[in-house]
Amino acid sequence: MFARSVPRVWREREIKYRLIGGRCNSCGKVFYPYRRFCPRCGSEDIRKVELPRQGRVLYFTVIRTPPLGFEKYAPYVVAIVELADGARVIAQLTDVDLSAVKEGIEVEAVFRKYREQGEDGIIEYGIKFRPKA
Repeated sequence: MFARSVPRVWREREIKYRLIGGRCNSCGKVFYPYRRFCPRCGSEDIRKVELPRQGRVLYFTVIRTPPLGFEKYAPYVVAIVELADGARVIAQLTDVDLSAVKEGIEVEAVFRKYREQGEDGIIEYGIKFRPKA
């Protein structure tokens, strides 16, 4: 099983737990995940922004044969979610019946467990999306 270190999980906590992206001060592009260069214009004039927690599913797929370490979660849905500000996030959908997932459904961000690294390993948490009630 792929193991991650405690220091790496700790360093990534802000972006994973708070849905932090970037906004380019040169061209205005909003993107996720945060990076030091704008994916549109290449500018380094980037600031961290907390992204909206609401959006809609643009595209999705059902993972039935997952990668190593995620077998017990299958089947599950992974979607491209367009947030209210236009940023796009690739995320797992949760709290949803597979037959109810459709392009265009409104979703909201929630804090959930990603996976466990064995009985004595790290339990990873982060942002997933669920259909809005």
